[in-house]
Amino acid sequence: MLALPRPRRMSKETRRNLVAGLIFSSPFTLGFLAFTLYPMVASLVYSFQHYNGGGEQYGVQWRNYTYLFQSDDQFHQAVFNTLYMVVLGVPLTLVVGFLSAVLLNLPVKGQAIYRSAFVLPAFLPLVPVAMLWNWMFSAENGIVNYVLGFLHLPQPGWLIDPGWSKPSLILLNLWTVGTVTIIYLAALQDVPEALYEAAELDGAGWWSRLRHVTLPMVSSASFFNLITGVVATFQIFATAYVITLNTYNQNVVGQPQGSMMFYLIYLWQQAFTYARIGYASAMAWLLFVAIMIVTVALFIGSRRWVYYAGDAR
Repeated sequence: MLALPRPRRMSKETRRNLVAGLIFSSPFTLGFLAFTLYPMVASLVYSFQHYNGGGEQYGVQWRNYTYLFQSDDQFHQAVFNTLYMVVLGVPLTLVVGFLSAVLLNLPVKGQAIYRSAFVLPAFLPLVPVAMLWNWMFSAENGIVNYVLGFLHLPQPGWLIDPGWSKPSLILLNLWTVGTVTIIYLAALQDVPEALYEAAELDGAGWWSRLRHVTLPMVSSASFFNLITGVVATFQIFATAYVITLNTYNQNVVGQPQGSMMFYLIYLWQQAFTYARIGYASAMAWLLFVAIMIVTVALFIGSRRWVYYAGDAR
C-alpha cells in the first residue's frame, strides 16, 4: 500500500500572512455574517411563521405563501403594477438611453455641455426629484398641465388618475435615464471606425449602419442595462412612495386606487405598518426567487444576441 504524503507544514511567513489576511478581511466577513447572511436566514425562518416582531411567534408552515397567491388581492395588484413597470418601463428606458447616447456622441460644438445637462438628473437625490415631479405633474397647478392647456391639449390627471399614475413614473424614469446613457456612450466609443467605413463602402445608409453595426457592437451594454434595469424596477419604492405621500398628504401608500401599490411598497407596509414580519418575509423570498429566475433566463437568452469583444462566434 502506498503511503500518502504528509501535508506540508506552513512556514512562519505563510502563517503570518494568513493571519494578517484574516484580520484585514474580518470587517467584511463579520459585516456579511451579521448584516447579510443572518438576516437572510432569519427571514427564511420567519416566512414559515406568524411573527409580529415581538413576543408572538408560532409556525404556520406554508400558509403565508398560500394566502399570498390564493386570497390576497392587494398582493396580486402589487405584482401586476410591478410587472407593468418592468415590461413597459425597462424597454423604453433602454431605447431612450440608446438614442440619447447616439445623439450625444455626435461631434457637435458644446458636446460636453449637452452631455452634462442630460446626465445630471440621474445623479440627483430621489426624494427631491420625486417632489419636483409631484409639483410638475400636479393636476391642479402643475406646469405640465399648464403648458398642455395653453396648447389646447387634453390635461390628464397624471398622479391622481389610476390610468396615468404608472405612465407618470415611467416618464420620471426616462428623465433620469442618464446612467443608462453613460454606459451606452462608453460602449459607442469602443465601436471601431473601420466597421462603419466598411459598411459605408458597401452602400449601407445611416439606418443600416445603426442596425447592423452599432446595435450588435453595443449589445453587451444593452444586456448590462437590461439586467440592472429589471432588478431595480422589481424593487421600485422611493419615488412612488414619496409621490403618493406628497399627493395625498396622508400616510396612505399605493394611491390612486392602488395603481402605485408596487411590490416593495406592499412588503414595507406589511412589515412596518402592520408588523406582519412573517408575511413580509414570505414576500421578500418570493421576490428574491422571481428576480433570480428572470436574471438566469436573461443570461441564457443573451447567448443568442449579445456580442463581446474577442468573441469567436
